[in-house]
Amino acid sequence: MQKSQATNKPKQKVFCKAKDEKILVVKKNILFSFQVTNGLKSIDFNQYQKLITRHKEFLWRSKMEQDSNYKQIIPYLIFTHDDKYFLMKRKSTASEVRLQNKYSLGIGGHIRKEDIKGGSIIDWAGREFKEEIKYDGTYKIEPIGLLNDESNSVGQVHTGFVFLLHGSSDKIAIRDEHKEGNLFTFEECLGLYNQMENWSQIVINYLRKK
Repeated sequence: MQKSQATNKPKQKVFCKAKDEKILVVKKNILFSFQVTNGLKSIDFNQYQKLITRHKEFLWRSKMEQDSNYKQIIPYLIFTHDDKYFLMKRKSTASEVRLQNKYSLGIGGHIRKEDIKGGSIIDWAGREFKEEIKYDGTYKIEPIGLLNDESNSVGQVHTGFVFLLHGSSDKIAIRDEHKEGNLFTFEECLGLYNQMENWSQIVINYLRKK
């Protein structure tokens, strides 16, 4: 009786340890109908709202993490109060393996079908903020622009809509046990620049020019 030979098939990379879910995506060639841009640029939010509403799909996150034909739509909120910025650090237990132990200025996450019943991208961003953050105060939302970065595997499948939240209080904390965060001066944020995820570095570069 012949022994079965063991196969040496390469193991598939696991990029996300979170429970799978269907998330909002738009085909890349639709979102960037003329050319794929890099960096943070000002946009007409109403125009993109119409585009997303017309072409939105809800597909399994596990597949979308490895399909660069689609872009996962991410509200990316930067909280500021009294000339300080809320900077988070993803712990080694964070669901997005590629961003573990990285610092992030951006609050937000994936959009599910139940998140977008009515309202605009700004409304979706506000709901993400309440879902992710414990906050005692009010804030004003300033739309900034569209953030895209094709230089790495994370950026190739995500696109961010960036908002600056001007808060009235410093009473802010993260709900997610896999992250930690505090308010830092801009100079302190610059000191952690090399430890930040790419998107946060792009935002820092934008804020530095303002």
